[in-house]
This record gives sequence, structure tokens and C-alpha cells, in this order.
Amino acid sequence: MSDRMLLRRRTWRSVTVAGVAWVAAAGATATPEPGVIAVAAAIGALAAVALSLRVRHPAVIVAAVALACAAAAAGTVWSLAPAQRAIADLEVDGGRHLRVAATVTGHLNATPGGTTWFDATVSSVQAGATTVRGTIPAHIGLDADGAREASTIGPGSRITVSGTALPHVDTDRAVLTLRGSEIESASAPEGLWAVFEEVRDALVASTRGLPPPGAGLIPGLAVGDTSGLDPGTEAAMNAASLSHLTAVSGANCALVVGATFGLLALCGAPRGLRVGGALVVLAAFVVLVTPEPSVVRAAAMSAIALVAMGLGRPAIGVAVLAAATTVLLITDPWLCRSLGFALSAAATAALLVLAPPLASGLSRWMPPPVALALAVPTSAQIACGPLIVLIDPHVPLLGVAANMLADPAAAPATILGALACVAPVPWLRDGLTALAWIPAAWIAAVARTTAAIPAQNLPWPDGPAGAALLALVGAAIALAIARPRKIPRLTALATAMVAVLVGVTGATSAVRTVAGPLTVPARWQIAMCDVGQGDATLWRSGSAVALVDTGPDPAPLDECLRTLGVSHLDLVVLTHFDKDHVGGTGAVIGRAAVVVHGPPAEAADQRLLDRLERDGASVQLATMGMSGSVGATRWQALGPLPGAEPGNDASVAIDVSGDGFPRTIMLGDLGAEPQAALLRRVDPPRVEVVKVSHHGSADQDPALYHRLHAALGLIGVGAHNTYGHPTERLLGILRETATEAARTDTGGLLAVWREDDGRLALWQQRGG
Repeated sequence: MSDRMLLRRRTWRSVTVAGVAWVAAAGATATPEPGVIAVAAAIGALAAVALSLRVRHPAVIVAAVALACAAAAAGTVWSLAPAQRAIADLEVDGGRHLRVAATVTGHLNATPGGTTWFDATVSSVQAGATTVRGTIPAHIGLDADGAREASTIGPGSRITVSGTALPHVDTDRAVLTLRGSEIESASAPEGLWAVFEEVRDALVASTRGLPPPGAGLIPGLAVGDTSGLDPGTEAAMNAASLSHLTAVSGANCALVVGATFGLLALCGAPRGLRVGGALVVLAAFVVLVTPEPSVVRAAAMSAIALVAMGLGRPAIGVAVLAAATTVLLITDPWLCRSLGFALSAAATAALLVLAPPLASGLSRWMPPPVALALAVPTSAQIACGPLIVLIDPHVPLLGVAANMLADPAAAPATILGALACVAPVPWLRDGLTALAWIPAAWIAAVARTTAAIPAQNLPWPDGPAGAALLALVGAAIALAIARPRKIPRLTALATAMVAVLVGVTGATSAVRTVAGPLTVPARWQIAMCDVGQGDATLWRSGSAVALVDTGPDPAPLDECLRTLGVSHLDLVVLTHFDKDHVGGTGAVIGRAAVVVHGPPAEAADQRLLDRLERDGASVQLATMGMSGSVGATRWQALGPLPGAEPGNDASVAIDVSGDGFPRTIMLGDLGAEPQAALLRRVDPPRVEVVKVSHHGSADQDPALYHRLHAALGLIGVGAHNTYGHPTERLLGILRETATEAARTDTGGLLAVWREDDGRLALWQQRGG
């Protein structure tokens, strides 16, 4: 057997061990009894060891090691079981008031809504007369006032805070999630933590006089601090597949390590010293940006690539990657549920395994340095794409191009920013920061330009099927580029598949970005998207656009927004949290400026709101009488009604009016009783357009529709739905009030506007 074949076989053994550890971690973090998995894996490992004494076969030894690592990963989860039981005994899921003493362990992340969240290790939890002590992982949020009171805290700070516990998520590493209401004491970071906190603060301060958005990018590129980055640029970075540059990811670590490696090489240092010196600098960089799990993960992946490069053996790099992944999963099994961890592992593996053959294939048509520059982001895109579509069903067609344009600027911006952190005098720090602004401004310009191109994001099927399909497409692209000689027929088939894909994608993008918007009347003021059995209604005033509900799935809503030419939403109203009204919210992540919502019913509802807030939206709970403006229109919330339980009857009804705008009321999913209560409490005006409640169900109050006396009723309903919507009773009510019914199941996308002569105009995608 050749040395190369032996090396490959040993590599796959280490990958098998990592895979078994990953599966065990996933099982242990998902079950309330992780001890069962830990004990079972340990028994299996002992049995494999006993068998290996008789049967000297590598597979038995691999099984023993894999099961031992699985037992260790499950054992780590099991070790937290006593703390979980102790917290559960306090019955905190009901929102019980707690007092905790904790040490801050992570960055403070401020959301647009004013809440600041951070990871912490809690040493004591007091609930009434009961106190629980231990080492308890926690996630703590402070409101705007609390964050101001504790403005000096950072990693290493000790804090005592009172607040309300939020429902625990079994798959979350944090045993306790607390929304703080009162800060009793908070200390500043001490010792080494204080030194690095001052260094980071000095870098942020030195960027404040520079023009945005480049100024806000510098701390993100250098130390992962995005506090100065405006939401628009952050959303553009995400849309352009450049988000890995705005947080401390493997890219940042690799740039710092690469610069050190290159500098030592210029000094004539031998390979071993270059690798060792780069690892020391990497460790210092991790301490500088705070050793959060994501930072440690990124540093580990960069160290793997560095070791592989130092040894000159990519196959060994894969083995080291598998070993490091196993160690990280044993240390922190919850990483198995982290998309960031999976993306880091996939990107590193792609860099080691896929990039070299892609670079070799591309070098047939271009100079080798250009081929390598293109192969690196392409390999990462192929490996990471199937994971990304699980949470965002789009393929960034221009992601590779954006990375090729931005990556050359990322290196000087990151290195200059890192040097500014350690500059001994302020004038040198300011000078280095000013130099870093030039490449940072270029990166911001690339992100904004890419995100503004309508063809950038191609809608893709979501879920496991969509991920599998994209993985197949990625494999075909890799084969078509690398063109391995051993499988000529498969390579030819892959090449043909890629050619067809390019043609179909080009035609689809042309229809979506050029022909699609041209089919919709440019004067539309109200539009109802065809999202199936669900609601998604927009109104527009000038360049300002609002959206009420998002339908059941992101893909049809995203397609509707693109057809209408809508890329930014000034207001999103989530009337209530049924899936047919919020299931498509993924399509508005990063696009929404303000989100107004009905009362959340479950922990999942609050997590959705937290995600919107993290991605740049200001989140507000709707109250009766709340009002605001979108362009020249005014809106007012006519609900939720006081005392209504979360759900249909607590829907946020919206009244929209404005000069030259058709007076409109949108009723969410209100049933007959809350409709009657609304009629008694609000005395709604006559309107021109009504968004019919609950997709045209029979549960309607005729008196309300007679009072509204609308000329047009919009019904969001799915074709051939099993509910019988819209019902004959509702259609009869509309006929009694001389209200024309327009339905998405028969008309598709609906658009409404007021003509110059005051008449109401209706356009239907199917039927004109």
C-alpha cells in the first residue's frame, strides 16, 4: 500500500471519530437524559477495547476511540444536569423574579431595540428564600436603562442583577436566560481583562471621526466589534456573503496568522519557528477579542489550516481538523447545533480539500494566482451553501465575485486595525486607523453595491431537500471545473448540468429582475402577495413601504417583494404569531426598520422577535391606539383588544389613511366576537379597502363590514385549501355591502391604487 493511500485511510478514520462525536453531542443536547447516551457510549467503548485485545483490526480501534469520544461529549452535557435540575426546581419558566450573581464571559451586544445581551457564568441564583449555587452558563439581557447603569462592564466583570427568567430551550447551552430589570452592582473588568477592554475601546474611539460606513467596519474587521456598524451596511454585508468579515471568524484569524507567518518568513525564520510564532500571535489575538466560543472555534480552524500549511500536507490538515472538531465538541457539545461551527468546519475542509483541485482546473483558463484567488471563495461557497439555505432559502449568485473584490482589502484593513490596537501612542493609533479606513470603505462599497443588485439573491427551495439539491449542484460545479480524468463520463454529465443550470438561472434572474417588476402597475399603493394560505399585504407611500404579515413561507414572499421592486421595509406588522402570518419572516430579516407585533404566545415567538432585533429592526409591542407614519400615510393600531389571549382574537388590526391614499383597514384574523368588540370600542370609519379577516372564514361579524362599507375586499387565501376559504357566508356579506371580492387564489398577486379621477383601480396577476 502506498504512503498516500495509507495517509488517506488514516484521515478518514479521524473523520469517522469526529462524526460519531458530533452525533452523540446532538443526541445528548436534545434529550433530557444525556446520561443514558454517555453511559451507553462508555460501555460500547469498553466493549470495543476488549474486542481489540482479541481482534487486531483498525476498525475496532477506531470504534473504541469514537465511542470514547462520544461518551466524553455526552458526559459534558450530563455534567450540567444537576444545575439544570436545580434551576428547573425554581420553576423559573413561569417568569419568576430572580436575583443572580454572575461573571461576564462574552461581548456585550446591543440590539436596536435597546436591550444589551451577553453570556455569563452565574455563581448563585436566588428565588425568594431559595438559593442555588454552582457554575451555571447563562444568557443575560439588560434594558437600555440597565445597560447605561452598567456601562463599564465587560468580559471579566462581576455583576449582580435582578430580573425575570425566560423559558428555557433544551437545546441551548445556557441553563438560564434572564431579562434583567435592576442592576444592584457591577464592577469594571480587572487585570488582563481591563487592559484588553481599554485597547478595544481605544480602537473604537479612534474611528469616530472617520466617515461612515467604513469607520464602523474597522473595529469589526480587527476585533469583531460591530457596535459602530449601521444596520444598513450590516444587512448588505450579510446579503453579499461578506458577513464573515464583520465578526471574528476564521477569515480574521487567518489574516492575522498569515501576516505573522509571512513576516517571519521574510526574516528568514525556519518553517517550525514560523508556525510556532504564528500560533503565539493567534493566541494573543484570541485574548484581545475575548475568548468566546465563536472566537475559539475560528482560531482553532485557522490553527488547523496553519499546521497543514506548515507541514505541507493537506491530508494531515483534514486529520487535524477532525481531531480539533472532536476536542471542541467534547469541550462544548452545544457547538453541534451551531450553524457557525458547521460553517467553519465546512469552509476549512473546503480550503484543504476542494480549493487545490479547483485552482488546478481554473488554471487552464487563467494565471495560477488568479485561479487560486477564485478557487478559495468558490470552494467555501460550494461547501457552505447547503448549510446556509437551511436558514435562508436563497443562493447569493454574486457572493464569489463580492468576496474576490473584498478579500484583497480585508487583509490590510484587518492588519492595520490590529496594529492600531497595540499602537503605543494615540497619534500612531489614529494614523493606522485612518489608513485602515481606505480598504474598509472599499469593502462597505462592495457590499452595498452587491446587495443592491436585484439578481444577487436567487430564491431556492428551503429545508433538507433544498440543501441536498444545492449540494448536488455544488458537486456538479466542482466536477466541471476540476475535470478529474478518472471519471470522464461523470465529469461530462456534470458539465452539461452546469451549462443547463447557467441558462436556467440567467433566464430566471432576467424574469425576476427585469420582466417581473414591469408587469406590475407602477402606481400601486396597496398590494396583496400570493403566498398561499396566508396573509402578506403591503402598502406604499412614495419610496416608503410597509408590510403586514409575512405568509407561511419565506420563498413566495421574497418572490413577491422582488416582483414589486421592494428591497427595504420601513415597517413590518406581525398581527399575531400563527405560522400562516409569520412563517415567511425569514424573507424580511435584515430588511425591516421597525417591527410592530401582537402579543407573543410561546418562547419561539420571542426568539423570532429577538432575531429580528439582532438583525437591525426596532421591535415594539402593539397597543390599541398606537400610531405612526409610512411616507405620507398615517397608520393606527386598532388592537389588540384588552384582555385578548394571544392568537387570532388578539390580532393587530391596522387603519391606514393619507392624502390621495385609499382608506384601508386590515383585520388580521379577528373572529366575529372581537370584530363586534372592535366596532363597539373604536367606531371605525368607512373605508375603500378592507383586508378581509381570517382568509374569508365564516367567523365574521356582518355589522362591522356594513359599517366599513368598503368598495374592495382583499382575501389572502390558498388555492384548493382544505378549509373551504373563502366561505359562502363571507362572500355573501361582501355582496350585501357591495364590496368587490379580490382573491389571491384566483387572481394571484393583487395591486390597488387610486386613479387621478378618484376611482379605485384593481390589477390582478391572473386576470388583469
